[in-house]
Amino acid sequence: MTDTSQIDFEIFLVTLPGLEDYLYAEVCEQGFRKPKVISGGVLIQGGWKDVWRANLVLRGASKVLARIGEFRALHLAQLDKRARQFPWGNYIAPGHTVKVEVSTNKKSEIYHGGAAEQRIEQAIHEEFGARIASSIENTDVLVKVRIARNLVIISLETSGTALHKRGHKLALGKAPLRETIAAMTLRACGFKRKEPLLDPMCGSGTFPIEAAEMAGNFMAGRDRSFAFEKLVSYDAAAVTTMKDDWFTREPATHFYGSDRQKQVIGFAKDNAKRAGVDAACQFTMTPISQLSAPDGPPGLVIVNPPYGARIGNKKELFSLYQNFGDVMRAQFTGWRVGMITTEPSLAEATKLPWKPPSAPIPHGGLKIRIYQTDAL
Repeated sequence: MTDTSQIDFEIFLVTLPGLEDYLYAEVCEQGFRKPKVISGGVLIQGGWKDVWRANLVLRGASKVLARIGEFRALHLAQLDKRARQFPWGNYIAPGHTVKVEVSTNKKSEIYHGGAAEQRIEQAIHEEFGARIASSIENTDVLVKVRIARNLVIISLETSGTALHKRGHKLALGKAPLRETIAAMTLRACGFKRKEPLLDPMCGSGTFPIEAAEMAGNFMAGRDRSFAFEKLVSYDAAAVTTMKDDWFTREPATHFYGSDRQKQVIGFAKDNAKRAGVDAACQFTMTPISQLSAPDGPPGLVIVNPPYGARIGNKKELFSLYQNFGDVMRAQFTGWRVGMITTEPSLAEATKLPWKPPSAPIPHGGLKIRIYQTDAL
């Protein structure tokens, strides 16, 4: 077995298409090495400590893949042979279950992903003795293989449960927004950690909670587990030191959420308490028509209204968007506005001075865009 603790390799930070540039900015801010935007994420160079830190601190990444090796294979027999020669013991601990997931492209001689998965799993089982899991959900170690132009790229999925699941938002409203999308939307809208923030359709509180965590420099993955804990390279003491050395501060008490539904306000309060930012967040049951700017300096209004696809009737939503725009102009002079929606016509119904929207971002089978204004 080779000691891989000091070896550098490529690390792929996965995010939703359309969010790559925002994740890149976060990666640069966090000081990761040699960041490069590619389709579907950001590629960096590093070692296992960087893998652990990326999982722990990045708010825009949904998965972290460690690229541990590659080889060429022109047919299944060659794939089988080289998979048997691969040093699996450097990464996978004996007794853990393994599952292989293969993606291929048309420019490779090996095009049948299922057959490739079967060959690699058989090789790992017979040569290394690992047990093969029945499904991805039941595995200890997920090996992700990409075959492109006959190059077999082997990665380990080090996150486990998707990283938007921070471990705090247990109570959910309808169609909850992923924390990763919320964090990158805040970055896209130029959120300043010391400025006030208001979400007038807060649901289970994702935007105010994420903003308060960012203001307090809270470690995103501080309270959850990761798939990398099952790998040979895992150093529990080193990860504990990373968490202990992380600097946090007390966020100011100016993160606000409101909603017309009493139940989701209760959800938001519970989620904020679990996240440890309940003292910084205020949630009230307030309809849009009764909304007014909080006391203090202007900041950012951020909202994820219904789109009419899964919640609400699209035709009936035009009046909601129009009322929202009216309230913004009347009550929120000096504030910036950010909004997520699927429909340009709904955004236009607000009559707010939107900048050009972001690229489309896939979310729950839909394509959303981020809209934002300058100070009103």
